[in-house]
Amino acid sequence: MNLAYYFYETARMMTAPARLMADASRYSLQNPANPFAYSPYAKSFAAGCEMFERVTRRYAKPSFGLARTTVDGTSVPVSERVVWEKPFCRIVTFDRGFVRGPAEAQPKILVVAPMSGHYATLLRGTVEALLPDHQVFITDWADARLVPLTAGRFDLDTYIDYLQEIFVHLGPDLHVMAVCQPAVPVLAAIALMEAKATQGKPAPGVPVSMTLMGGPIDTRRSPTAVNCLAQERGTKWFEANCITVVPVGYPGAWRSVYPGFFQLSGFMAMNLDRHVDAHAEMFDHLVTGDGDSAEKHRDFYDEYLAVMDLTAEYYLQTVKTVFVDHALPKGEMRHRGEPVDLKAIRTCAILAIEGENDDISGVGQTKAALDLTPNLPESRKAYHLQDSVGHYGVFNGSRYRTIIAPRIASFVREMQAETEVAEFRQVG
Repeated sequence: MNLAYYFYETARMMTAPARLMADASRYSLQNPANPFAYSPYAKSFAAGCEMFERVTRRYAKPSFGLARTTVDGTSVPVSERVVWEKPFCRIVTFDRGFVRGPAEAQPKILVVAPMSGHYATLLRGTVEALLPDHQVFITDWADARLVPLTAGRFDLDTYIDYLQEIFVHLGPDLHVMAVCQPAVPVLAAIALMEAKATQGKPAPGVPVSMTLMGGPIDTRRSPTAVNCLAQERGTKWFEANCITVVPVGYPGAWRSVYPGFFQLSGFMAMNLDRHVDAHAEMFDHLVTGDGDSAEKHRDFYDEYLAVMDLTAEYYLQTVKTVFVDHALPKGEMRHRGEPVDLKAIRTCAILAIEGENDDISGVGQTKAALDLTPNLPESRKAYHLQDSVGHYGVFNGSRYRTIIAPRIASFVREMQAETEVAEFRQVG
């Protein structure tokens, strides 16, 4: 049995006294009543204490913290509400206090957050840019170490089951946005639903459109280092080296998981120099008293370093299906024994979005969805390649806010209008 989780917890407990001492020392040295607080030595030591505390801390799940948004030029309050829940996921919607007009007047969009180590709050900026023009829902995936074994297994098949149930629950006239990893299960779920259409009538719950953003639909196209690693190592290697058991003391004790700290170490290693430089800069900001810059660093890393565990069965099935076997683009993917046929997609529109400098999902991997759905009319397909952005720039940052989000809003409105016209003609 892989004991990595036990070693990790042991190390965390052993450093706890030193972390508490460092935190106490920092507060003491930063106390305005302390006559030594203004000396260069005290500032440097206090900065060092904070850096030590932050490096050894386990970061809690952040909050979305979206208090207000602007609708039609008017600032309105925002509140969160859970509208659907199961052991491994809940759907959160963001209610806006409209001054005039109901929220239902705007398109409904479900943001399917990646289940790949970080919490859904990583998409805070994604949601924030959508709020003025949409009724926004988001998948808030559960940390596997907090889900008891009695809740059962959660694998890729269960993930797809969840999506289909959510689509039906939030429908009709739902639009879906899949950010990175969920592009594959979202595409598969919709294909399975569309395959159940009878006598030219769409199956209930099929979304009006799906926006796939930086998703690994076909990782044989422009393979990245991440894709090549999975292909070279194979599923057996990941099972032997990346799967461990949640220790006693957590609700999910004894559950086999791919721990978040493994994923985080991989993320950090990919850009280690940049993270080291960022922490060195934060130290300098703390010493010089540049509070604004230091706070920006805290906000970013409070989010980036907060990670969750994934169930072993979900992680391994995803690695095998998506990255090793390339089952979906080959037409070999199955869901509970049923074939996933992308040719069944005939009504749900697709917008594929990619980043020019994406080093996780290479250019062409998401666009493959357009080629794999030959029975979907070309008028219901669209593609956007955003220049000068990497993977995270596809769904966050200035270019996302000013270019990509408006492109998504335009596509959603266009497909919604086209669908309403088609429905009106059918009724007529």
